[in-house]
Amino acid sequence: MSNVLYTIAVFLVIIWAIVFFGYNVGGIIHILLVIAIISVLLRVIQGNRKY
Repeated sequence: MSNVLYTIAVFLVIIWAIVFFGYNVGGIIHILLVIAIISVLLRVIQGNRKY
């Protein structure tokens, strides 16, 4: 019985995550774009050093 409850809990968490991120996709895309721009700028500023 606990296996069935575990499966239902995992299923509900997955559905919750899909709905939560579905409504927040616009914000997440902007955050990812900012992170990508910062990482590119850091790579350009630091140069292509090999350690």
